[in-house]
Amino acid sequence: MNRSDLDFLKKFSVVIAILLSTTIVLIFLGSHLAEKYHKYEVTPQAAAQTEARIAPVGAVFAGEAGKIEHAAAEDAAKKRAASEVAYGGTTDGKIIFGNLCTGCHTSGAGGAPTLDAAHWAARAAEGKDTLYQHAINGFTGNSGVMPAKGGNPALTDAQVKATVDWMVAQATGK
Repeated sequence: MNRSDLDFLKKFSVVIAILLSTTIVLIFLGSHLAEKYHKYEVTPQAAAQTEARIAPVGAVFAGEAGKIEHAAAEDAAKKRAASEVAYGGTTDGKIIFGNLCTGCHTSGAGGAPTLDAAHWAARAAEGKDTLYQHAINGFTGNSGVMPAKGGNPALTDAQVKATVDWMVAQATGK
């Protein structure tokens, strides 16, 4: 190594040391200022969300009091499940069609049959059980694709069947 290389290495090391020390000073200064001037307040909504995240998943029910608590918990779960059913649990096929199915079955997108007799005659001849299965579980045919439950897994089988019945009645007049 010659003298000019050593001079460069010394100067470069000094520059790196200065930059490193400046960085450390700025980190500590920023930390101190953030701690001093920026107070973190927990809103009631944030506290409630935190409590919900760390709440126990299950519960233990024992004895007579446990039976009562268990029954109450089952009732609450049934009510919660009923409220999570799509479209309020309605089995009015017209409402479900208007909110979900109309996008494809009005325009024919993805090969979906529109509500006219020409598209539904052969399908209706297969029987309603086949139509129900294709609507509930999904179907891929030569002319298009039907996603399971129209792409909304919150629909119940009864809602899907009611919608299929409504669509067949509209298309075939039966």
